[in-house]
Amino acid sequence: MTDAISSVLSQIRSYQAQMASLQGAAGAAGPAASGAAPATASPAVAAPSFGEALGNAIRKVNTLQAQTRELQTAFERGDPRADLARVMVAAQASSVAFRATVEVRNRLVQAYQDVMNMPL
Repeated sequence: MTDAISSVLSQIRSYQAQMASLQGAAGAAGPAASGAAPATASPAVAAPSFGEALGNAIRKVNTLQAQTRELQTAFERGDPRADLARVMVAAQASSVAFRATVEVRNRLVQAYQDVMNMPL
């Protein structure tokens, strides 16, 4: 038991050393090589804009609903791979995703209305 724990600890330490050396190399190559923390020296990854994130979420909800429709149709046709449990879980997942998307839309509309009604 102790050998297994020692083995896992040594693997964790080696991974930490590898990450530290990778971050150190990235920090030396970047403009923040003058003593900044290696975690902040990693290259910046462009985050998607809010519109892109919202569009991706809507596409994902649409995909979930399409998959649910396909599963429902397969179940109605008697496909043995589409059992009732899978159909119900898929239906609930798409329902929750749709409700969450509608709630985000409602909050965005409310925020827009609040901003528009602010006095200058």
